[in-house]
Amino acid sequence: MLETTTAPTATATTGASIQLQGVTKRYPGQPRPAVDTIDLDIRAGEILVLVGPSGCGKTTTLKMINRLIEPSSGRVVLDGEDVTSIDADRLRRRIGYVIQAGGLFPHMTVGDNVALVPGLLKWDKDRTRARVDELLDLVGLDPDAYRDRYPRELSGGQQQRVGVARALAADPPVLLMDEPFGAVDPITRQRLQDELLSIQEELGKTIVIVTHDFDEAVKLGDRIAILDVGARVVQLDTPAEILANPAEEFVADFIGAGASLKTLSLTRLGDVELRPGVTATVGTSADEAVARARAAGYRSVVVVDERNRPLRWHPLAQLEGTGAITGELDEDLPALGRHASLSEALDAMLTASQNGVIVTGRRDTYLGLVTVKTVMSFMTPDEETQP
Repeated sequence: MLETTTAPTATATTGASIQLQGVTKRYPGQPRPAVDTIDLDIRAGEILVLVGPSGCGKTTTLKMINRLIEPSSGRVVLDGEDVTSIDADRLRRRIGYVIQAGGLFPHMTVGDNVALVPGLLKWDKDRTRARVDELLDLVGLDPDAYRDRYPRELSGGQQQRVGVARALAADPPVLLMDEPFGAVDPITRQRLQDELLSIQEELGKTIVIVTHDFDEAVKLGDRIAILDVGARVVQLDTPAEILANPAEEFVADFIGAGASLKTLSLTRLGDVELRPGVTATVGTSADEAVARARAAGYRSVVVVDERNRPLRWHPLAQLEGTGAITGELDEDLPALGRHASLSEALDAMLTASQNGVIVTGRRDTYLGLVTVKTVMSFMTPDEETQP
């Protein structure tokens, strides 16, 4: 039976609860409200994803939480406090905000972008610099390599990582993300999703995400709110429950075909039993690694660097008799983070024409292997459950 997605286990939940109570937004000249009396109870420390068709009010709802858009009526309550009673600037310093493509200031360095809110809060230079370096490392960017670069010198994925770091700079309890990964390629998108889940596992923030991509919602959300026109909440539940029991035909149509295959997105690689594989560090004996692999029943060796990060994946015939192991990173290496789903693993195997993928943990360290046989076991019912 498939394991269902559960809330990530954080060291401590640092997020805040959010309640939207009858929140409405009307624009002059429009016959209907953009958001019509929405009620939502967002739990502290969870990832809630808002999905729905274009124009249904997802982004408007998100922006009313931090008052970038002022509600026409109703209440938004942050950790027991009505946000309308809080100074708007002070409120936004308590709520991180990430938009598509990062929204970085192009004339400021990466370090200065991340330090923006600490500067407004009058942090001293040493504290600010330490926080910048800590956050760049958290989002997978070497501070020494990226601190003094400008946004134009970064890839789209790197800019988005900096955007997340900036949003977390003052350690806000809430993070709002509006289509955060919509402007990057699919591979980078998957890596950024994994990074966000890893960060959430460490920090336990309350995260509200707007996306049009239901697959992304299934992967990221502890719960998903499916919205119709006027931000009507059609269904609010876990990804597993929505896939298994759509509340209305509208939800079933929004999910689309292949719901049974989408269930592979509910199980992450870190939740399945991995094969240990055989690794060898650059500079060690190739023949010794081949001998270990054969003794363990493997036909390949994963080459890792001194920090145990995978670089290459060699069949034994390529290593035998080559002396010391060498090699730089194979850009096409089929490696996924432990927060990637079985669905993504299957895609990677098909793309690379491999019968398995390498699984990595925090800071890209090697964890093990998952094979096509493992994926297929989650798609095939147990014999005893068959009629």
